[in-house]
Amino acid sequence: MKRVSFVALCVVALSVVLFSGESRMAEAVTCNPTELSPCLSAFTSSSPPSAACCSKLKAQKPCLCGYIKNPSLKQYVSSPNAKNVASTCGVTYPKC
Repeated sequence: MKRVSFVALCVVALSVVLFSGESRMAEAVTCNPTELSPCLSAFTSSSPPSAACCSKLKAQKPCLCGYIKNPSLKQYVSSPNAKNVASTCGVTYPKC
């Protein structure tokens, strides 16, 4: 009887580990630079970022180094205005 309980406990513990891993994978960010379109005017001028911009910037934070390394996007994401936008939104600008 104790062995059956131990096996059941192991199965439950394994299930918890497996399912928690799946939920973390589902929360992974999909890097899509068009998600930052609400920030474009703030990146290219001195206008303050909107709430939508800050929300998208926070969501895309794990992708910023990839955007900085992309020659097509670097001019926008590496500009002084973009750094100010990140600071205003409370997003730490990455050191890539």
